[in-house]
Amino acid sequence: MKKHMYFYAFLVLLFAACGSKPKTQITKSGLNPEKFDSIIDGKQTGLYTITNSKGVEVCFTNFGGRILSILVPDKNGEMKDVVLNYDNLTSLTSESSDYGASIGRYANRIKGGLLPIDGDTIQLPQNNFGHCLHGGVKGWQYQVYDVIHQTNNSLTLSYKSVDGEENFPGNVEAFVTFTLDEENALHIDYEATTDKKTVINMTNHSYFNLTGDPLKPITDHYLYVNADYYTPIDETVITTGEILPLKDTPLDFSTDKKIGTRIDEYDFDQLKFADGVDHNFVLNAKGDLTKIAARIYSEETGIGVEVYTNEPGIQVYTGNFMDGSAIGKKGIPYHKRTGVC
Repeated sequence: MKKHMYFYAFLVLLFAACGSKPKTQITKSGLNPEKFDSIIDGKQTGLYTITNSKGVEVCFTNFGGRILSILVPDKNGEMKDVVLNYDNLTSLTSESSDYGASIGRYANRIKGGLLPIDGDTIQLPQNNFGHCLHGGVKGWQYQVYDVIHQTNNSLTLSYKSVDGEENFPGNVEAFVTFTLDEENALHIDYEATTDKKTVINMTNHSYFNLTGDPLKPITDHYLYVNADYYTPIDETVITTGEILPLKDTPLDFSTDKKIGTRIDEYDFDQLKFADGVDHNFVLNAKGDLTKIAARIYSEETGIGVEVYTNEPGIQVYTGNFMDGSAIGKKGIPYHKRTGVC
């Protein structure tokens, strides 16, 4: 018997005023489709683009179901690419990264890689401080998604994960649909079916820098999270199982404040453990898509992002482990805290 799961989220890009074939011309964000045209594990990879009438452009590759660029106008009408990623498939396949990826089978960490199901415990890969992170060593961010459908403003991808892949149980068929509407909202719909009891926790892992210049840190971005509680972590960045209040802690973003305001207060162990913010916030919205979950905003460009989701929590990560070794679009190295997820 198959079980069906559905997840939903959308991003609203503020102040930002084709069949299944990949794009064949250079995109407005400067991406060359030839650099994404390849065969991996017997599957075709490519570059795909969706747009709206306001000139907003979002580019993807089906390798890892990744968002490569989001091009929006700033307060002066100048177009800015506000997400980090690579500009070629070679870098994506040779580097260990999750930039812009459709993460699965399970986003975030599973303690000790131990998955209890029906009285049994399944050992998953331990690929991050002894825990299973983002689906294991070869999670879905390193798989080639099938392109199911594309229109001018939407793209649907799917991936079939076989029983035992990364030791997760069950054959899973997953879908992710990206839709860009005329209000500059990027809707991301996730669906999955399984023939066996398993876990599913899909997400998108885009890193935002709303200045459009990844050489600038995101510590000057304003952040708001609609939450009064969070799930604390230990020194291996795994949640402890507690739910604690945010009030009067450096993690309290229940009013808009700059990310960098208290981010280096390492006498607060939670920031020391993650070298910054890498925490799950318990949302007050409680799955209500009419209520905002989080937002970020750049005063410099006037560009903002609002996030809405039907999930109970949201993870905020401030790019603490970025070290400049990843060379992204336009040859720019991605240093610590130059992107926020």
